[in-house]
Amino acid sequence: MGDAQKSGSKGEPADVVVIGAGLLGLAIGRALAQAGREVVLLEAEKAMGTITSSRNSEVIHAGIYYPPGSLKALFCVAGKQMLYDYCQSRGVAHARIGKLLVATEEAEIVKLERLHQRAGENGVDDLRWLSEAEAKAMEPALRCVGAILSPSTGIIDSHGLMLAYRGDLEDGGGMIAFGARVAGGEATPDGILLHVEQEEPMDLLCRTVVNCAGLGAQPVAASIKGVPSASVPPLHFAKGNYFGLNGRAPFRHLIYPMPGGGGLGAHLTLDLAGRARFGPDVEWVNRIDYAVDPKRADSFYASIRRYWPGLPDGALVPDYSGVRPKLYDNPNGDADFVIQGEEAHGVPGLVNLYGIESPGLTSSLAIADYVRRVIVDFNGRQPSRDRLAFLSDRNEEKSEYSLGA
Repeated sequence: MGDAQKSGSKGEPADVVVIGAGLLGLAIGRALAQAGREVVLLEAEKAMGTITSSRNSEVIHAGIYYPPGSLKALFCVAGKQMLYDYCQSRGVAHARIGKLLVATEEAEIVKLERLHQRAGENGVDDLRWLSEAEAKAMEPALRCVGAILSPSTGIIDSHGLMLAYRGDLEDGGGMIAFGARVAGGEATPDGILLHVEQEEPMDLLCRTVVNCAGLGAQPVAASIKGVPSASVPPLHFAKGNYFGLNGRAPFRHLIYPMPGGGGLGAHLTLDLAGRARFGPDVEWVNRIDYAVDPKRADSFYASIRRYWPGLPDGALVPDYSGVRPKLYDNPNGDADFVIQGEEAHGVPGLVNLYGIESPGLTSSLAIADYVRRVIVDFNGRQPSRDRLAFLSDRNEEKSEYSLGA
């Protein structure tokens, strides 16, 4: 598992270990393998991307909602174009079908205007205002008093994307160990020692560790001796329930009402086969449970009928749910992604990623490129915020899927 030199600390030597083989772990592993590092992904489950990565809306986001200057805004806007380019190059199924952000009453026009302004501050400059008549001409079944068209919003086959990332990782010499759970570890003078539980338990002495275990990122970090507890942010489980539609929806675009309550509302999304689903809502839970309570459909009907009054009774059926790793439990909160290098926790070679929820899929290539830079170019320490300009300055002469200089 690498050609690191044997040392006084026990453990099989490893160059780079990435914890978690979801979309983000695969993207980061891919980027580091292509940079010439020897990469091993450790995945506790028996397959890749079975938790957060396979339980989302599969939407390529434009970058409208996030606070200007936040990592979510920077990574989403940069990552969106990188992802479209990548999908086109690698044949990953996707469609740039566009999204309508809708105001269903006059009082919501102000919210729509604020989103338009925020989008412009984030560098999203392709939005188009629609009158009620223009919106209904595009979507006759829609009820609204005004809308914004986001033409760069799309949908994607997330499993196909993971397969492509895995292929690139393995082509670069990387590998994935499934059923390999990190049970703990220790920061030592010789590297980061990880205790891995699998059919044959083993210890790995790692030069670099990237902790992107999603819902397990905080427990993993807390289990590594030498990581200060104060550096590990709190974790809250925000369950998002989805309901499918019994029948075909009369829409060609994604439909998003005004956001609130910690989510983006009971929006309508379409998959690549044209099937419609609604959600996610926000249900704060204390444990991970993916069962969808049919009773929650009552609130969905009320929310959806604000923009689609023709939704028939009995048309919604429980579909699936996902759990988002929130760093707050305030419904009106807006926590950013957290990426920590040595400067945050004092452990050389360790990068922790917390709270990577939406728009994590859209941002995956941009985040991966950033983490590669932290490890390869900045020796495990993050550049200051004023050195993140490369995220919004993609030079045509640079690599097709890389961010700036």
